[in-house]
Amino acid sequence: MPVNRNALIRYRTIDSCLQNRYKKWTLEALIDACSDALYEYQGIDKGVSRRTVQADIEMMRSNKLGYEAPIIVVDKKYYTYAEKNYSITNIPLNQQDMQVLTEVSDLLRQFKGFSHFTDLNEMVSKLEDKIYTQKTQSAPVIDFEKNDNLKGLEWIEAIRKAIVAKKTLCVTYQSFKAREASTFCFSPYLLKEYRNRWFVLGKSHQRHSALLNLALDRIQAIDDHEDIYRENREIDLATYYSNVIGVTKSPNQRDTEVVFWIDNTHAPYIITKPIHHTQKLLKTEQDGMIFSIRVVLNFELERELLGFGSKIKVLGPRILVKQIKEQLRKTLENYRLIASENSGEVKISD
Repeated sequence: MPVNRNALIRYRTIDSCLQNRYKKWTLEALIDACSDALYEYQGIDKGVSRRTVQADIEMMRSNKLGYEAPIIVVDKKYYTYAEKNYSITNIPLNQQDMQVLTEVSDLLRQFKGFSHFTDLNEMVSKLEDKIYTQKTQSAPVIDFEKNDNLKGLEWIEAIRKAIVAKKTLCVTYQSFKAREASTFCFSPYLLKEYRNRWFVLGKSHQRHSALLNLALDRIQAIDDHEDIYRENREIDLATYYSNVIGVTKSPNQRDTEVVFWIDNTHAPYIITKPIHHTQKLLKTEQDGMIFSIRVVLNFELERELLGFGSKIKVLGPRILVKQIKEQLRKTLENYRLIASENSGEVKISD
């Protein structure tokens, strides 16, 4: 059964809403969400009728489109999915979907190789592999890095829309260190991915608040807020993360030259996959090579360097050498503790 673009936008919007189990979705809230989506994607400002959204829900519940969505009503008022992880995007693609994806893939392929669209190359390869897998019912031929248990991805689109529209969000957030969640107004500036984990850089509207870097997997709820959006006037978003490994830095934090030695066995890995784009080869020795990078000192840098174990030796700056040595000392102490416990000796208490 053919589906027009407006209906598909509504189905995807309803699906996205019902996946967000932190918010209770009334029919009116679903109507508002569909109206906002049609305005954003199609420029339609007439809104959506109550009857249309009700018909959409029944269509999603039916087998006419292959969805059979388990949409239920709780307390005679709130719509949700009976199955926690259900989404219409998880069902097998039909022939019409495959035709659309093939056309999109053919279009995007034309831009592969252009310097302005180098970021598209991986996306097109992923799309083509997905189409191949679906059509042939065979195993994928490309195994991209992924984490199926990753949390927080449901917030990406809402945050992206807020950044583009310069709208304030009301965020409920609980860091790993906090005992309970807090709710505050937040002006988002930039979405950032690091090692399959997503973050949003922005500013809280609380008094004297500095820039915040929120992990999306620690966000519990997001809603629009009428507070005036606070424009970014502090940093250059295009270069803010250019001198950092990871996401941890403050606006006034300066980078420094980090020098390290790598043994000959692992030096080729560092050469073919630099730790940072500022990496330089300073010296070649008989048993290894000395490199430098210019980055902000942070936790992610320490974790990256420690990951090479005994194959690396940090030479500078002194403060980083001291921190690495302290981390290694604590690591050795942990193993001494294990050895002591296994040998039946008296346990060392913290």
